[in-house]
Amino acid sequence: MSDRSAAFHALHRPGRPLLLPNAWDHASAAALVARGHPAIGTTSLGVAAAGGKPDAAGATRADNLDLARRLRDLPVLLTVDIEDGFSDDPVAVADYVAELAALGVVGVNLEDGRPDGSLAPVELAAAKIAAVKAAVPGLFVNARSDAWWLGIPEPLDEALRRAAAWRAAGADGCFLPGAPDDLVGRLAAEVGLPLNVLYRPGGPDLAALGRLGVARVSTGSLLFRAALGAAVHLADAVRARLDPGLPAAPTYGWVQALSMSKDAP
Repeated sequence: MSDRSAAFHALHRPGRPLLLPNAWDHASAAALVARGHPAIGTTSLGVAAAGGKPDAAGATRADNLDLARRLRDLPVLLTVDIEDGFSDDPVAVADYVAELAALGVVGVNLEDGRPDGSLAPVELAAAKIAAVKAAVPGLFVNARSDAWWLGIPEPLDEALRRAAAWRAAGADGCFLPGAPDDLVGRLAAEVGLPLNVLYRPGGPDLAALGRLGVARVSTGSLLFRAALGAAVHLADAVRARLDPGLPAAPTYGWVQALSMSKDAP
């Protein structure tokens, strides 16, 4: 395992969760690095929407590779959301992840949700994980189940069943977005892998999630949606001659510097 991969693994400490903000382009990633985040993830919605493509439809295979190339010189540990791996062939998924790893990526988020609203067979999801770990052993595979998001019957039982299969396949973490707050502690204790949850405004904060045993908290598409919302709000306020009531925007020079140096200011 490389030093960078080991460093990323070490950030996953149950009880002391890693806050993983999710970027969608070079500017957002560099800005987060400038604020001191040691690791960032990508948001599949943000990457897809920024390119005028739908999320969770297998449309951003090339976009992820291009983004990884543009981010490779940033002093940060990068994990990439690859949806379902863009293939039902485990070997093809492993080959794709190996391409990302060659660009310096230290982790991937690999999900079981499908565009038709179903979950992939657990055996197929496990086979993808095993193939990736065989191809790139040190890479952190965060195995995600959409059991709650897709409204699967008995989501708790299904999530625990899948977590057990993924653990056996070699997954390094388990991501369960949408899991109810009152189940997070049980999931952290029973999945047998570092638990990743999605930050939810109004929900438990980092300290509370840490007390429940969570190892990683992702912002998902929240930052992208907030940035888009702020832009629309500001444009509407200017048109209506109102005070936008937003925090001060970064200066031109600060943003320019993000792209002028390998080391974010």
